[in-house]
Amino acid sequence: MIAQVGNNSTGKPFFVTVRGKIYAESKEGAGEVVEESVDGAALEGRMVVKEVKSESGGSVNLTEADVIVAAGRGLKGAENLPLVKDLAQALKGAFGASRAIVDAGWTEYSNQVGQTGKTVNPKLYIALGISGAIQHLVGMQTSKTIVAVNKDKDAPIFNIASYGIVGDALEIAPALTKKFKAELAD
Repeated sequence: MIAQVGNNSTGKPFFVTVRGKIYAESKEGAGEVVEESVDGAALEGRMVVKEVKSESGGSVNLTEADVIVAAGRGLKGAENLPLVKDLAQALKGAFGASRAIVDAGWTEYSNQVGQTGKTVNPKLYIALGISGAIQHLVGMQTSKTIVAVNKDKDAPIFNIASYGIVGDALEIAPALTKKFKAELAD
């Protein structure tokens, strides 16, 4: 994490950070401190914090997760999201969603991955029924390994996927869950 603390021209403190997992983890060297000067006047604003909401509930934090299993419109309805959540749980990962299903009211905004949602960088990203609109790809394309499951063999998600499965996510998700539960139980 990169952080800066200082005072702007009005004497008010400011704090600047870069969210973790945005950049790939370095495996080499001891790291170094790079000091940069920023004119505090550039950070002056009139923003007032009126409310702070935090996520809770014991689930894995989406932006910190090493594994994310995400759902898209290919799941056909909110009633099928437990299939995706079961797979995420079997992999000890987080549940993610495309903007389309958040806008449709199937799940909460806190699960949204993409340009208008969260930017993630997990070791494994499984996209179930997600076509791969550019707005979604922006938020997850730096994932180390991307597995895409979609019925449309020409879906854009396959252009960035490490592995692709052309098939129905409603059939593939339960099969993967069963396989991973069996493998991880051994």
